[in-house]
Amino acid sequence: MTEESKKQRQFEARIDMMRKRIKDSDDFKVQNEVFDRRVLMDLYSLASKGVITSLGGAVSTGKEANIFRAKGEDEKDLAIKIYRINTSNFKAMQNYLLGDPRFGSIKGTKRAIIAAWTRKEFRNLKRAEEVGVKVPHPIAMRENILVMEMVGDVDTPAPQLKNVNLGQEEAERAFKKIVEYVSLLYKKANLVHADLSEFNILYHEGEPVIIDMGQSVTQEHPMARSFLERDISNLARYFNKKYGIGSEEAIKEKLRADKES
Repeated sequence: MTEESKKQRQFEARIDMMRKRIKDSDDFKVQNEVFDRRVLMDLYSLASKGVITSLGGAVSTGKEANIFRAKGEDEKDLAIKIYRINTSNFKAMQNYLLGDPRFGSIKGTKRAIIAAWTRKEFRNLKRAEEVGVKVPHPIAMRENILVMEMVGDVDTPAPQLKNVNLGQEEAERAFKKIVEYVSLLYKKANLVHADLSEFNILYHEGEPVIIDMGQSVTQEHPMARSFLERDISNLARYFNKKYGIGSEEAIKEKLRADKES
């Protein structure tokens, strides 16, 4: 057996050990669906490049993707997002891709669509970070696997905004910061999140962190304006209902002011 084969078998053994720690039978079935042969090979490729040094248990599971704990270079905490080929709504994904000039020519198999979606999320996160929006730092991607920094730490990932109870002043600061991020995305990154809500915002160390940007589109997308209106409506609804602050008009006024400046 070659040294390369030994390393591959060792990495697969670590995956198997992680699977064995999952006691719930339904959860175990989910992990088996996620870690098919191709995913194992892609994880091994990332490991061989030093991107991943070890893989841990699940942080979250969903129909579209699962997120796992991991360690990277210098023991840095990572989040590994693996899009699920068999259960992802690739028709909905394709609609977001087709209107995006960066990915409009993507066609073919379900796997190809999801690989393009993963690539799109990686690029959107990079673009958002470049203009000053707080997002999980994107590190690497391969096929349907996205490697990011872990927001929070490996034992206690940062909570979603919906699960955090803020004081009134803190809520006002958070609202103001999120509106600023919407403006930065739109004005400087040429992006609309397209699914922004209390479910896709984490709260860590007193700061909101925007996540799940696979569906985010450029302003050239035919539905971009409609998606922006929906994002604005979601933010105003949540903060107004829970904290009695914010309005759609206030968010729109901020966007207009930033556009003119």
